[in-house]
Amino acid sequence: MDTPIDRKDIIEGLGKGLRVIESFDDDHPRLSPSEAAERAGLTRTAARRYLLSLVHYGYADSDGKHFWLLPKVLRLGQSYLGAARLPRLVQPFIQRLSQSCGETVNFSVLDGHEIVYLARSVSPRVISIGFHAGARVPAHVVTPSTVILATYPDEALDRWIADHHFAAFAPNTVTDAAVFRADVIGARRLGYWVTEQQLEIGLRGMALAVKDRKGVCRGAIGATMPMQNQSREDTIARLLPLLQETAQALRQVI
Repeated sequence: MDTPIDRKDIIEGLGKGLRVIESFDDDHPRLSPSEAAERAGLTRTAARRYLLSLVHYGYADSDGKHFWLLPKVLRLGQSYLGAARLPRLVQPFIQRLSQSCGETVNFSVLDGHEIVYLARSVSPRVISIGFHAGARVPAHVVTPSTVILATYPDEALDRWIADHHFAAFAPNTVTDAAVFRADVIGARRLGYWVTEQQLEIGLRGMALAVKDRKGVCRGAIGATMPMQNQSREDTIARLLPLLQETAQALRQVI
């Protein structure tokens, strides 16, 4: 939203409640009011009231000491996937691409320091790979972030890298900020990028940015595949024209 919002029109309590929900993650699935308060930047009393409200409305549960989220909270994300125009627009395009290349294809966006997968078309393989719609992954371990960040101006890119935590998830995960930046610059030069075994052993990812008619990056399309089926060079030769064709087609509709 480009128009500034008047502070008097903002419900601060809603924002605080959302911060409490966001304080739960893989490393913190159960929180006490004190822990939630620290992570959400609230007082313990305020955090406890928000947690009890989440329990009351069916979004959380508690054993009297700790709180945890319930499946109902997924409705918040599903509401976006169901109502947003972008996932619906890209779905038929990535389905055709998946059928053409025989790989699992995703469309994703960068949300802060995570990649969020908005749409997915499953490979015809017996065992599919890749991330389901709604999945969130640390940005530096998956290919879409590299091509999306390649569209950033240098100053914005450097700020993003300075604020990012480059944790290791596999032996080949890029954890050096300078190396990651060099990859982004490489993606900017090539117009696409390929990563291998950054998150899981034996998997390769390839992606390129999707821009709208004004040249603004709206996300990335990518494919995930086992490495043993094809060399890196053959993968690029086979998939790059298909990805470019799909990105160009999407540019006309998003």
